[in-house]
Amino acid sequence: MAVQFSDAVRNAELDSIEVTVGTSAVLKLRTGAQPANVAAADSGTVVATLALPADWMSAAAAGVKSKLGTWEDASADNAGTIAHWRLYQSNGTTAHAQGTAGTSGTDLILDNNVVLAGQDILITAWAFTCGNP
Repeated sequence: MAVQFSDAVRNAELDSIEVTVGTSAVLKLRTGAQPANVAAADSGTVVATLALPADWMSAAAAGVKSKLGTWEDASADNAGTIAHWRLYQSNGTTAHAQGTAGTSGTDLILDNNVVLAGQDILITAWAFTCGNP
């Protein structure tokens, strides 16, 4: 038998992410495969760096926590194919989460992941789910 949690417990777990990372988090969109774990050194080239709003995620509901508002970078730092992301505290150096990025079937969904330097980048979907087995 598997342990299951109420929506209240699942939501509290998800809401703790934003509290732990802090306000004004930094999201870096990078080329190549993500590192083996969040503690490992960064990999790939930074294509874009987004300073997220002070309140960057919605309150969790039914075990899902989604991005809040519009996440956009009006001018990409470098050209490249965005393949993963890392989420940092506002200092831009302390990583707390990472995942895949692309236009579908990835953890973070972009309007276009093949980017030229200076190009606008729009994140269309990003959510964390805390499910029951």
